[in-house]
Amino acid sequence: MNKRKVAVKGVVLAVAGVFAAPLPVFAAETEAVWAETMVQLYGHLDMSIDTATKGISGRVKQNGDPAQGRLSWQPDISSNLSYFGLRASHNLFSTDLKAVFQIEGAVDVSATPGTRLTNASGTDNNVNGALASRNSFLGLAGGFGAIKVGKTDTPYKLSTARMDPFSASVGDYNSIMGNTGGDNRAEFDLRLSHSAWYESPNWSGFSFSALYSPGQNRSPDNLGAASGEPSCTGGNLPLCNDGAFDNAYSLAGVYQSPELPLYVIVAYELHKRVNRTTDEAANGGDSPDGSIGIFDEHAYKFGVQYKFPTKTTVNVIYERMIRNSPDPNFNERDRHGWWLALTQRINDKDDVSFGWGHASRTPGDPGTNRLDGTHATGPVDNWANMYTIMYKHNFDNRTTWYAVYARQVNSNGAHYDLGASGHGITTDCHDGGASATPGTGGSCFTGATVQAFSVGMSYNF
Repeated sequence: MNKRKVAVKGVVLAVAGVFAAPLPVFAAETEAVWAETMVQLYGHLDMSIDTATKGISGRVKQNGDPAQGRLSWQPDISSNLSYFGLRASHNLFSTDLKAVFQIEGAVDVSATPGTRLTNASGTDNNVNGALASRNSFLGLAGGFGAIKVGKTDTPYKLSTARMDPFSASVGDYNSIMGNTGGDNRAEFDLRLSHSAWYESPNWSGFSFSALYSPGQNRSPDNLGAASGEPSCTGGNLPLCNDGAFDNAYSLAGVYQSPELPLYVIVAYELHKRVNRTTDEAANGGDSPDGSIGIFDEHAYKFGVQYKFPTKTTVNVIYERMIRNSPDPNFNERDRHGWWLALTQRINDKDDVSFGWGHASRTPGDPGTNRLDGTHATGPVDNWANMYTIMYKHNFDNRTTWYAVYARQVNSNGAHYDLGASGHGITTDCHDGGASATPGTGGSCFTGATVQAFSVGMSYNF
């Protein structure tokens, strides 16, 4: 038992002693229970000061209206994946079988906790900063592995999380990887609620995990939130017609060499009956044969991480995302993706990282305010390249200072952002004006070069 666990045990027993004077027998039973229980308090704080530009100053829509709002560089203060948690394990019949639980909540250090409002996405009914808003579960663990029920990052997401040295920063790789359309969310880098999953033990470096999340949706087109949930499954807002899905399945296999600094993954994820009827509505309503709106989406990826004797860590990921839509003209979700990141350790305290992410073009596009002034469905150059550089200084094993620059270069029809699914504040394609789409604000302009600088500090406990 480490010092923090001993301290927690001591505090709990001390509090019990203040409010009651237990009989000797009860005290002995309490000590016996604690001898079989391991409790840990933990947390992570990450704060940054940023400045970013969307690169849409001077742009005009197809009707000739200019982009509106504050379009130049804008500063912000961001709390980035900060959290606080409590986890425990309790021995049952033997030390080989344990009951395990975790309760983890996001911490909005710089913003007021509550539902979120943005000009691009309307209202997010999920309360960031609430108890158990992050990975939380109850389950059993032993020599067989672990079975857990609750909410968690999917195996698909977790398998390559260590390959992103820019995680939670303005250069988070989720602006490309796992992100089918370039939105503020990465559809295949999710935390899924109401899930059950299995985590295998380690067999000479090999392990795997598998997750199932039932749709819990009585609506045949998934236009309603899942039973017991405040928002659409998949994170699309304010309506559930741009990415909400039914059942989800996620698998990941990992090999971590016991002898070499080598880490290899293969992962797959499937989302059933994903609703994209906004792609139809944007072009005159539903298609006559329903060939655009509701189809399965799935993805797979391969990744390798290796640390060379020069203290250079190399990360490479290939990802393929597929939407089973028979009409390619509207399909902007079917593409290839690449990620390459290098981290060079300079000394015991400092390192520098370089990253490149690439999203290939898709079969089609539902129509956006393109850089060339057109607005139509069908094939279009909508590839993107993201370039990131970070300098990091570790004061000790808990405290870190960092500086990041990220640059997202979008082609004619692309609208990939910066900071998706990780950084507290994202920089996307929308201006500050009004939109004809109910519940949203701003018009999206493709083909922009989005840039951001960030300086921050993190602390672990």
